[in-house]
Amino acid sequence: MAISRSTLSLAGITFLAGAIVMMFFIVLAGVSDANPLNKTYFLSADTSSITDARDRSQWTYFYICSPGNVDCSGAWPAPAFGWAWSQDAANAPSELAGSAGNNTTNHYYYLMWRFGWVFFLLGLFFAVMAWFSSFLACCGRLGAGLAGLSSAVALLFYTVAVALITTTFVKARNAFLADDKDAQLGTYAFGFMWGAWAAIFIATVLFCIGTRTQRSAAGGGKRWGRTRSVRSELGGRRVKEDYA
Repeated sequence: MAISRSTLSLAGITFLAGAIVMMFFIVLAGVSDANPLNKTYFLSADTSSITDARDRSQWTYFYICSPGNVDCSGAWPAPAFGWAWSQDAANAPSELAGSAGNNTTNHYYYLMWRFGWVFFLLGLFFAVMAWFSSFLACCGRLGAGLAGLSSAVALLFYTVAVALITTTFVKARNAFLADDKDAQLGTYAFGFMWGAWAAIFIATVLFCIGTRTQRSAAGGGKRWGRTRSVRSELGGRRVKEDYA
């Protein structure tokens, strides 16, 4: 049984909307201590022995906070990883400390987090643009194609963001553990982040499938693939009649 283009478009719109909501949960973490924002962080680590650091620090998109995402630092675009402690702090993991970010952060983590932060924002922006354009998918193959293209662009930027952010915080967690400090990844933040990636991917596939649905020549239904040309059939009959 064929699936109509409107059904595919509606499903794609729903998946994109879900992805955008999950991405906003990540961006807004630290703004409020309401659930699930208070549980949304990329990394939580024991920083009690580090100079001028909280007993335990949680890294979110805009903030560095205490457990529960309270007592947060000021909001800052792509905050340096080492802003959880002071300049040239003692007892900070040697792999994380460095001269970047006012002598708080290793250059690798400083740049990886900064680029991941930017690509995440680009992915969110294009996901929103794709959601608006996705309503055109209900109008025909061209609309489905435009929606699929917009969604694919969002997927491209967001894939880079997810790869960079995941790599950064997994390596940071390992650096804390290697320094005998307790650390764990945030299940909510990474669940939302990878869930949003899967939703954008599925939406892109649905819009692309929508470009292949056709109205059959015999009725009003839908079928997959290209319809046979009526002109070709008439031409074939004419040839047969000429040779009869």
